[in-house]
Amino acid sequence: MTGFYRDGFCHTGPGDTGLHTVCAVMTEDFLEFTRTLGNDLSTPVPEFNFPGLKPGDRWCLCVTRWVEAFNAQHAPPVVLAATHVHALEFISLETLQEHAFQ
Repeated sequence: MTGFYRDGFCHTGPGDTGLHTVCAVMTEDFLEFTRTLGNDLSTPVPEFNFPGLKPGDRWCLCVTRWVEAFNAQHAPPVVLAATHVHALEFISLETLQEHAFQ
């Protein structure tokens, strides 16, 4: 399910206006953080074929939301191999490596 195009990677293109380029492993902390900012990723939305996310799920986040979570000390771990290179325009490689999913 990961990815704007649901292909397992954070590929991006003209239709992806949110730049869903950071592949993150969801944590309870991050899901609560993003919910409090008005983006509830935990609740299913059947009309969009979205089952809702739970801790451990992989999801391509908007790069700006990941940076926002990082700045607030709520950033979830990152799957480097599935994160799009475009994310490096917003986040340093060193920062992504420090948050790499193990």
